[in-house]
Amino acid sequence: MIKLFYFPGCSSSQKAKQWLIKNELNFEEVNLIEDELEKSDILRILSLTELGAEEILSKRSHIYKALDLDFDTLSLSELVKLISKNRGLLRRPLLVDEYRLQVGYNEDDIRQFLPRSVRKIEIARAIDNVRMWDEERAACN
Repeated sequence: MIKLFYFPGCSSSQKAKQWLIKNELNFEEVNLIEDELEKSDILRILSLTELGAEEILSKRSHIYKALDLDFDTLSLSELVKLISKNRGLLRRPLLVDEYRLQVGYNEDDIRQFLPRSVRKIEIARAIDNVRMWDEERAACN
């Protein structure tokens, strides 16, 4: 199951939500302002990062700047508590499933959440379109 961690007023969050709906994917919404952010969710997100906490923290946020912390010195437990209390630290949206994490909205990258069977069909269509375009181009020359 895909989880969408979002801020209601965030345009990137709205784009991600609309993309999930358009592609008929089941997902659970976690409103980072109103909903409880579970410790297990934070740990799951962190476990899927390639760069660690730096990847999911918004360094431009007012909270990040106000805290003025050296995040590299925090223990995992301290980091989880800090994120839990200061959800505005997180970049958004965050999309998570069993194996993948996407930070922010990117129209190309979000496709990773489509089932493999759907991606294969779309790739086959794209290949067919390129072949047709090549054939039309060759016929014109």
